[in-house]
Amino acid sequence: MTIREEWEATEAQTLSPRACPAARTKGRLREEPPCPLRTCFQRDRDRVIHSKAFRRLKHKTQVLLLPEGDHLRTRLTHTLEVSQIARTISRALRLNEDLTEAIALAHDLGHTPFGHMGERVLNRLAREAGLEGFHHAQQSLRVVDHLEKGGKGLNLTWEVRMGILQHSKGQVRVGEGFALESPSSLEAWVVRVSDSIAYLNHDLDDALRARLLREEEIPDVVTRRLGKTHGERICRMVEDVVASSGEEIRFGAEVLESMEALRAFLLERVYAAPPVKAEEPKVAFLVETLFRRCLKTNPQWGPREVLDHISGMTDRYALQVFERENVPRPWPENPIVNW
Repeated sequence: MTIREEWEATEAQTLSPRACPAARTKGRLREEPPCPLRTCFQRDRDRVIHSKAFRRLKHKTQVLLLPEGDHLRTRLTHTLEVSQIARTISRALRLNEDLTEAIALAHDLGHTPFGHMGERVLNRLAREAGLEGFHHAQQSLRVVDHLEKGGKGLNLTWEVRMGILQHSKGQVRVGEGFALESPSSLEAWVVRVSDSIAYLNHDLDDALRARLLREEEIPDVVTRRLGKTHGERICRMVEDVVASSGEEIRFGAEVLESMEALRAFLLERVYAAPPVKAEEPKVAFLVETLFRRCLKTNPQWGPREVLDHISGMTDRYALQVFERENVPRPWPENPIVNW
């Protein structure tokens, strides 16, 4: 018996009946011999970590553009926080922690430079070019299926690939965002929930650190029910989802109501705050300029290839390419704010 087979036997004995064991995977796009040491989901996790797209996340915006402060989040630290939260929940529910981790680490590989501002611009440009649009979850799947390894892709398992697609909730109320009629696995559902736990807490923490907010402005229902510190709030949410979940991954009513209040507060005071929104026209001008120039200077590329190219850029590389173009810009010296 190989070490991988021993792991699979351990999963059969220890995981919940609702979990997705590695031995029952639906397989890969292309068949390949199994690893003697790692299960298929452990192997997927390692492939994601060693990918170029994963490394680029360290220089992509989470919420605050081009964060120069050493303690502000980037897309990479967001991904790691999602992974940690999701693994804790999966372990507590006796789900497959390896599958959960692989999905969590891969879920944002297709995210654009400049966060959701950049994504909105690329979505508009894609539709204007006759495509169906641009969405970072679909792009993340495209990265692992087609773009990594010189076009060969990472050849991940069906369960990880579907978890990547199902992680995104869009700009909706928290409770609506957790609804998932046909989850590919409970592990995928755990990542979807963990993504919200992570961003609600770290976006608040970053806003306080950047002095967009003050502690005393946080809604009372949030501090009273969830906690007064970053750690207390995460613990309360994680413990609640573990206690409330069964056939579905869910929160209790009180915690969910508090999370709704926190999201509404962040939407008004951070995501739509004047200092943040003031940068959106700059991001739109920069990204659209890159898109038009890439189409013009690379006649062998169509809109799809240009979207792949730009969405893979880090914030700082996009700025460097933009500056090389010497395009007159409709704003003063600093092209994009640094927090």
